[in-house]
Amino acid sequence: MDIITVLPSSFGYVIFTFLYSWVMLGYLAIKVGAARKKYDVKYPNMYSDKEEMFNCIQRAHQNTLEVYPQWLVFQTIAALVYPLTASVLGAIWVTSRFSYAWGYYTGDPAKRLNGAYGYIGYFGVIILSIAVALQLLGVF
Repeated sequence: MDIITVLPSSFGYVIFTFLYSWVMLGYLAIKVGAARKKYDVKYPNMYSDKEEMFNCIQRAHQNTLEVYPQWLVFQTIAALVYPLTASVLGAIWVTSRFSYAWGYYTGDPAKRLNGAYGYIGYFGVIILSIAVALQLLGVF
């Protein structure tokens, strides 16, 4: 039995959502690299004592990396049973990370909340993952 016969046919959308998240992470990483050069923040320093703007750019990337592993797990679990819904929720979350970063890039950390709509996608896949777990346990 190969993986193509096991996964739902619409799991292809999930794979594209994962690829979209890879593009988003790459974009955020490139922005940090460019900011390191612009603000002269040398490795291994994570933050700058002088350049608050660099810290905003770095923090947008760092925060995304902090939640990304959990999102990947819940996105995958949810997608095994609800691939199309999980893909939509995942695309909402990934898109929100751009909005979050662009808000942070203004230099006003409060504007990172422009990406708060991402909680719809994040909590959505968590709820779907709970539903999958309950189905596997025979609760419903």
